Amino acid sequence: MIIDSIQGAIGHTPLLRFTHQHFSEIPEGSAIYAKLEYLNPGGSIKDRLGVYLIEEGLAQGRIKEGTTIIEPTAGNTGIGVALAALAAGLPTIFVVPEKFSMEKQALMKALGAKIVHTPTDEGISGAIAEAKRLHEEIIDSYLPLQFENPANPEAYYRTLAPELVADLGAEITSFVAGIGSGGTFSGVARYLLERNPAVRLIGVEPEGSILNGGASHGHEIEGIGVEFIPAFLEGLPISGFTTVSDADGFAMTRRLAKEHGALIGSSSGAAMVAALAEIAKLPAGSRVATIFPDAGDRYLSKDIYSREEY
Repeated sequence: MIIDSIQGAIGHTPLLRFTHQHFSEIPEGSAIYAKLEYLNPGGSIKDRLGVYLIEEGLAQGRIKEGTTIIEPTAGNTGIGVALAALAAGLPTIFVVPEKFSMEKQALMKALGAKIVHTPTDEGISGAIAEAKRLHEEIIDSYLPLQFENPANPEAYYRTLAPELVADLGAEITSFVAGIGSGGTFSGVARYLLERNPAVRLIGVEPEGSILNGGASHGHEIEGIGVEFIPAFLEGLPISGFTTVSDADGFAMTRRLAKEHGALIGSSSGAAMVAALAEIAKLPAGSRVATIFPDAGDRYLSKDIYSREEY
């Protein structure tokens, strides 16, 4: 395949199949299929979102030549938006809690973005507030705001979800995926439900997220977890949430690298922990689809593959 821009390499990522021979928890005849979104050119699933946010902003007339794109992000959305903005010749400013992944911040800067830090203890809520302030201050700026923008779930409804169905068919038993903004989860879930109303929907969060009713606090697993219930989840018939500890998530991340060569981030490890818990409850012949959202190389400074306490 020949492409004329790096954006042309976004999407159509492969599925990695895991069976009983890989994990004893998987019943004979069943399988887990992991969508390898870390193979997108920007290293994450958010490349899809970046392109869609910029395209929608241009189509709606909210982005013009020279418009500054401002977005609060833990990093991956920033990288995806920066890739898309680069192709359109647009300047970008990303608001990031200061102690989030240094690698992701370096990658955003490499793509020409300006980084504005907010206090780590204010979490993504603090980053959202600062991004809104900057948007008010900077003339001719656009704030896509992935946490509220319906283009977020729509990006995955139109791209990732059809790829899953094309590869696996509509008879997916369960969809298991991490929840941050909720866009990926809700967009894919809505598409799957339209084709199979019986599909089970399992959201994945780290300890310190509130979806299962726990108290909000810090966690080492990045990219998933919420401080407030995402609006995108409203009305979805979610079968349940699986809360994964940092220890279990990082242990699985290391195992997937060492045993399967999957150099993924800790949110992918958490997704696999939850997918294994889900498939162990299901009858033989079940198909569980999950997502490996990003690559582990952006967390090397956090010793993702070597830290002894995990």
